[in-house]
Amino acid sequence: MTIEQLSVILSRMGCPEAKVSEMASQLDKRATQLSEAQGRSYEEALAHLLNLMKQGWSAKERGL
Repeated sequence: MTIEQLSVILSRMGCPEAKVSEMASQLDKRATQLSEAQGRSYEEALAHLLNLMKQGWSAKERGL
């Protein structure tokens, strides 16, 4: 997945536009690290991280 594709996903998930590119780059880097460290695919690691981010934004919207 490209940084641009990740940026689109993050935008749709509610990431602040000013931080989309930076967060996409960090997400890509961390997914690569997780996949290497845990022996899982990049796609699995990326899906896991995106799910965590989605949960965090959802909790923030609910005031938690």
